[in-house]
Amino acid sequence: MPLFWIPLGSFALLLGLLGVILPVLPTTPFVILAAFCFGKSSLRLHKWLVELPLFGSMIEDWETYGAIPVRAKWLACCMMLAFLAFSVYVDVPFSILAAQAIGIAIGVGYVLARPSSK
Repeated sequence: MPLFWIPLGSFALLLGLLGVILPVLPTTPFVILAAFCFGKSSLRLHKWLVELPLFGSMIEDWETYGAIPVRAKWLACCMMLAFLAFSVYVDVPFSILAAQAIGIAIGVGYVLARPSSK
């Protein structure tokens, strides 16, 4: 099974690293996904990821408490709302807007319901 989890974890980590540079791409969920994938396939890669100064505490907070950093919560909610606002601006059909609004409400609700970490 490592043939599935390691490439998926590597891809998620790559997206997370891009999220450090690109403000529209979230870092936290991709790094947490990478940690999950590596935890399923390679304890060495999982340990390496958790020991990285940039991501380690975020991963440990998620794995231990299910907590999301306040900054990541703020950014996630703002990006979801910005995406919805952009959809309104470009005049997306109402049925699509309604589906987006429901999905975003669920996403924002989940993010805000998680405990906060530093």
